[in-house]
Amino acid sequence: MDIRGKKINFLGDSITQGCGVVIPGNIYHERLASEYGLAAARNYGIGGTRIARQTKPSLYAEWDLDFVLRVDHLDPDADIIVVFGGTNDFGHGDAPLGTMEDRTPFTFYGACHTLCQKLIEKFPEALIVFMTPLHRLQEDNPRGDGYKEERGPLKVYINILKEVLEFYSIPTLDLWACSGIQPKVDVLKEKYCPDGLHPNDAGHKLIADRLAGFLKTL
Repeated sequence: MDIRGKKINFLGDSITQGCGVVIPGNIYHERLASEYGLAAARNYGIGGTRIARQTKPSLYAEWDLDFVLRVDHLDPDADIIVVFGGTNDFGHGDAPLGTMEDRTPFTFYGACHTLCQKLIEKFPEALIVFMTPLHRLQEDNPRGDGYKEERGPLKVYINILKEVLEFYSIPTLDLWACSGIQPKVDVLKEKYCPDGLHPNDAGHKLIADRLAGFLKTL
């Protein structure tokens, strides 16, 4: 599709918010806006937020503004919705993984279902697109950042997300597989993701390029 002149809502966490970027205009959605002539690129990124809802208050209150809750606050006139999250569910979320049958926001499976359903109901005419989490340094630790119950490595969360998205036939850009960002490789970490989690300006350019290319195929 041609994205020129489109209004896009970007729902995400600290990466969408712009953490790690020096120049705000280099955040991936701002690059899309300037390079492809978007009518609007709305940033709904909040650092630390997760897809699933938590049963216990987080260390920081804003972390509990989960994606499902925030669908209600998205501008309703968007042509495209881009959702980019899940890494914080792995990193510090206490929600259980659940099962494919769940439809509650308090498990990761259920929250993915609930999020998809709410987006489809609110934006029946819009294109809804998800992006999977990127690689990160601690991706193999079953306890995420190290202070949560064991839930499994990040790939488990990505597989759940993709399974649910396939159920709803929602287009998914697999950044885990094709972003070019892997901080476990020293040269790539230095170039694109110095802190091992948040892409820098160059990393955001990769994301913008991948997303633009993906949207053109839809």
